[in-house]
Amino acid sequence: MTTKHLRIAAIIAVLLQFGAGALASAAEIGTKFPDDFPVIRNFYLGQPVIGFGSRIGRVEHVPVIFLHGNNDTPFATACNPFGRIHAFAQFFLDHGYRPSELWGLGYQGDQCDLAQDNTHRSGVSHTTAAAVPILREFVQAVLDFTGAKRVDIVAHSLGVTVAREWMLQDNAYRKVRALVAIDGPNHGIIDCSPSPVNFYQLASGGGFTPNSAVCDEYGSDHTQLLTVLNAAGETPGPTRYLVIRNKPGTPDFVYNSLQDGALPGVPAEDRDGKPHDFTASAGLAGAGTIDLVGQGLFDTVLFTAHLGILNSPDTRNAALQFLTSLPGRADREAAN
Repeated sequence: MTTKHLRIAAIIAVLLQFGAGALASAAEIGTKFPDDFPVIRNFYLGQPVIGFGSRIGRVEHVPVIFLHGNNDTPFATACNPFGRIHAFAQFFLDHGYRPSELWGLGYQGDQCDLAQDNTHRSGVSHTTAAAVPILREFVQAVLDFTGAKRVDIVAHSLGVTVAREWMLQDNAYRKVRALVAIDGPNHGIIDCSPSPVNFYQLASGGGFTPNSAVCDEYGSDHTQLLTVLNAAGETPGPTRYLVIRNKPGTPDFVYNSLQDGALPGVPAEDRDGKPHDFTASAGLAGAGTIDLVGQGLFDTVLFTAHLGILNSPDTRNAALQFLTSLPGRADREAAN
């Protein structure tokens, strides 16, 4: 055997030893779906959803679906500088997952429609009602494409309650092995007050008036959506749950009156104008909970804790450790 043949044999031996994981470690999360992945349309925007996924690598881990929050995207776009779930997925790829096991859904498009009407931020196209059918179709597409029996979901902010509402509507708990709920509006948001000093009501603030579509869902802890969702149980099994949130009483522009980075505080009132404490809104009864502080450090645009927590190494490490500690593989049904 020549020296050249020996080198080729050595390379093949290394690849056989480390398998697809060695290739994945040098890979990057993309910004599109595989060419043969089903086209899923957002009918409110009149265009296909955006996101990421891949067929590279054997699917052994339970596939992870990453869901962003309101007014965000699955990766940075020309109209949105955030898109931090992309980096979150890259962290998982760098720590043992394969590209085929990591999927991101952009259920609100690229956010470029906000340039024409900024009040879309609080409008019907940004509601849970609009997102649930998209998530339903996407989860099934990922299951069919990967051959997996179930998925894990890592969700931030609105993505948390979108996932919970879909699971409730479809009784889909056996399709979801685990939900990592990052700072979700499980018991309402502070941004819907009728107070004249609540600047989120202005068109420039997103149009979060008490009767806007998003505030109709989240403007108090007893909206129709949240009353039904939470009355059904906040952590139904067999899905496992982990809450990662900003510690109650620390800045978070979605839940309290403290200045959060560049965003000033607003009154602690619900959409009816009644005083209300939303500081524990991100909690879920029965879930393991990790409280973090100082997360504004990780939002390099607005320096907010609510956005920073998604980009935090503490959050990523906690989510990875939680999911990889759970029993089960992609091709096995959930335990009874």
